[in-house]
Amino acid sequence: MQMLNIVKRIIPSPIKLKIRAYREAKLKEKLFGDYASLVPAVEDMFDGPPSLQHFKSNGESFLEIYQEICGLEQDEVMLDVGSGIGRKTLPLTRYFNDNAIYWGIDLTKVGVDWCSEKITPRFPNFQFQHIDVYNKFYNPLGSHQPEKYRFPFDDETFSFVMLGSVFTHMLPAEVENYLSEIHRVLKQDGRCLITYFLLDEESLALVDAGNSDFDFKYKFDGYRTVSREVPEKVIGLEEDLIWNLYAQLGFEIKRVDYGSWCKRKVYLNYQDMILAYKR
Repeated sequence: MQMLNIVKRIIPSPIKLKIRAYREAKLKEKLFGDYASLVPAVEDMFDGPPSLQHFKSNGESFLEIYQEICGLEQDEVMLDVGSGIGRKTLPLTRYFNDNAIYWGIDLTKVGVDWCSEKITPRFPNFQFQHIDVYNKFYNPLGSHQPEKYRFPFDDETFSFVMLGSVFTHMLPAEVENYLSEIHRVLKQDGRCLITYFLLDEESLALVDAGNSDFDFKYKFDGYRTVSREVPEKVIGLEEDLIWNLYAQLGFEIKRVDYGSWCKRKVYLNYQDMILAYKR
């Protein structure tokens, strides 16, 4: 072990980088096969844990959720708000047929650029668009205010809308506007799957006991956050607030699946998930 550490110290940095890149390329090929070129470098994975293995497992697990919980069809017209750098998109390229339409929008331009340059040329029915919406944590120079932003799509365009780890970084007034926009662009009886950190009696007790992954110690009207200076860093929303918004805007909640983020004993995913239909 001592000799190995000595060898590591004397290897020049450029060679170390080449070795690391070679290993990453080989692992990409092993994990993703023909799709390896569509997977970003680990250091560019801003939308989740920077790991090739997690990139693959997270995408595959959400495809299962889409199919088993949301009844995702192969010819779906889907909007992915917060599409990131393709973590949850890549498995859909295998599942959707040529009649499907996928739009991914995100306020982080590097992710949109990657997906547009890598995924769209190979799968033309997958399109991506950068939305320059303000977020103090992710996009502090954004030109559009999230509580007033209008999605760049016509009414009743989509049959399925997904938001993964978006409302975990948005304030209640912003969430209300986005939910209103989701309702607008959904077709009648279309559905939306949205992830949250929901604050209810059980999760609040776990948070206050110090069991949660997040110390939501700063309390505001309808939400808690881990940072007073940058609330959007991580936000937990009161469940009653969310249920009231769904009802007011014309959604029917079909199911709620709670997550493991606060160390619940029974969970389906890491974040809480709400599946709702437009009525």
